[in-house]
Amino acid sequence: MPIPTSTFLPFAVVLGVLGVGQMVTPAVGQSEKAGASSNGVEVRAVLELFTSQGCSSCPPADALLGKYAARKDIIALSLPVDYWDYLGWKDTLANPKFSARQKHYAKERGDGRVYTPQLVVNGLTHVVGSSADAIDAAITATAKKLSASRVPVKVRIDGTRLIIETGDAPAGTTAQESTIWLAMVHREFEVKIERGENRGKSIKYVNVVRDLNPIGMWSGKATTHTLSREAVSEPGNEFCVVLLQSGKAGPIIGAAAVGGL
Repeated sequence: MPIPTSTFLPFAVVLGVLGVGQMVTPAVGQSEKAGASSNGVEVRAVLELFTSQGCSSCPPADALLGKYAARKDIIALSLPVDYWDYLGWKDTLANPKFSARQKHYAKERGDGRVYTPQLVVNGLTHVVGSSADAIDAAITATAKKLSASRVPVKVRIDGTRLIIETGDAPAGTTAQESTIWLAMVHREFEVKIERGENRGKSIKYVNVVRDLNPIGMWSGKATTHTLSREAVSEPGNEFCVVLLQSGKAGPIIGAAAVGGL
């Protein structure tokens, strides 16, 4: 479904400091072992699915995202948007921040394409979220394009602290100022939809982002950041994902996750 015409929304800024890179914990949100620290698995792709409970085309994409979420080399996230709420069903998981993020991507790419189910791969390209062939091709193409610019990261929980270590920019590359994002994620929701295009359906959503905030900047030098574990341990926050993204909506050059919050 294409989005109705609207203006771009600003991103919120919140307190906190965190870093990110290309290492990740076990399959994000899929294993109870995803609790203590990064384990050295390289993240090949970050998939962001912009979806809506009010979109009849979205359930196949929501189901497909679950398959990618089970992979250890992929961080797969569901970002429910709110711009279809006027169709008769208010999305119970939607956040206007996610609608804003999707629009920023469209502006950054210059194509103006905003729709559901739209899946953004590594911050670089978008495909229809229900097409496995298109997703796989985009993963291969973007991973190759970003291979020389990946930034390493370690993230772990140490008692009452969340500790994140980011590496230097790779040798021979010029670091672009990048945004550090913190996403708080819930593993799974099942929602019974009572009105709108999906009326009568119960749909399962995996790796649902509950909040997403820019919390710092990275300029190419190695850093260590510490955040209070209590600050990210709100009810429903089962794990967190950190994204390092060129600019605000450019390529994602690093990502990491940790559970056990």
